[in-house]
Amino acid sequence: MQNSISVAEPNLYSQRNQPRAIRIGVIGVGNMGQHHTRILSSMKDVELIGVSDINVERGLETASKYKVRFFEDYCDLLPHVDAVCIAVPTRLHYAVGINCLLAGIHVLIEKPIAASISEAESLVNAAAESQCILQVGHIERFNPAFRELSQVLKTEEVLALEAHRMSPYSARANDVSVVLDLMIHDIDLLLELAGSPVVKLTANGTRSLDSGYLDYVTATLGFANGIVATLTASKVTHRKIRRIVAHCKNSFTEADFLKNEILIHRQNTNPHNDHRQVLYRQDGLIEKVYTSNVQPLSAELEHFVNCVHGGNQPSVGGEQALKALRLASLIEQMAVEERDWNPLEWESGSIVQSLTPTV
Repeated sequence: MQNSISVAEPNLYSQRNQPRAIRIGVIGVGNMGQHHTRILSSMKDVELIGVSDINVERGLETASKYKVRFFEDYCDLLPHVDAVCIAVPTRLHYAVGINCLLAGIHVLIEKPIAASISEAESLVNAAAESQCILQVGHIERFNPAFRELSQVLKTEEVLALEAHRMSPYSARANDVSVVLDLMIHDIDLLLELAGSPVVKLTANGTRSLDSGYLDYVTATLGFANGIVATLTASKVTHRKIRRIVAHCKNSFTEADFLKNEILIHRQNTNPHNDHRQVLYRQDGLIEKVYTSNVQPLSAELEHFVNCVHGGNQPSVGGEQALKALRLASLIEQMAVEERDWNPLEWESGSIVQSLTPTV
């Protein structure tokens, strides 16, 4: 299917100060696609044209609810839109995404960018050739707690990072491992926070009895700048957890993405008198950082619309998503094979650059 549409001229709608609203469609109206449709239907500077889904009943119901057209074949939607949000199963990301990009349509595609590194690279290349926006749905970048955490850590000397992303078992996204479903969010966030290539990696994982994919994985990363990071992701935990912790030289910072809360623990200096005697003792101080209540998906879609309007590159484009996918794929491989990563086995000393074996 990917060769059925020839490369189009760059979409002229990406020019600034365009008088009309962006025409957008949603391809795939399952769990995430429903949220995309709901938010887009009420956004300014956006005209929601229609939705497409292989489930005709679900597609017609969604189209009726938001008073837009339903397209059983998503290719029939493309001539009517300037941009699309793609929320289909991961295995279909490439086939759908490549057709949209080759048609000159701007694309926001859910994470992971694709089911394989080669498919992701093809999507990145197609976006560059067609001069279209390619944004990937690493939604946690737009979480107010993460944005505030990034600001807090700019003034700290980070020593180590921890990420925990755990959920009860669900039939949702059961076509990929917990690494590609959940951990990839934190992989992207920690790569952003550390700002350095990964030079060391260990990973372990396990499967539940009724699953063919890894359902629990823990990985430890060593960055070139000395930061150590530990990631844990689970589909078999009875309590939902979304948390990043930063161990810094002068503080300990916790970010809870579910509570939208950040706590900064600092050591307190005990006051002394002239004889260097401690006047009183006090436990460490705890600062609570308040964040906004902005819905991450709303912020993500607004960012996408602004990029299409202005022709700017998104904060999480194809290249950033490809780095996260490369690292996620390696973590998955190491966990399955139950061995450590040896950088001498690979062409590049930075695993976010290449995963091609030398043999």
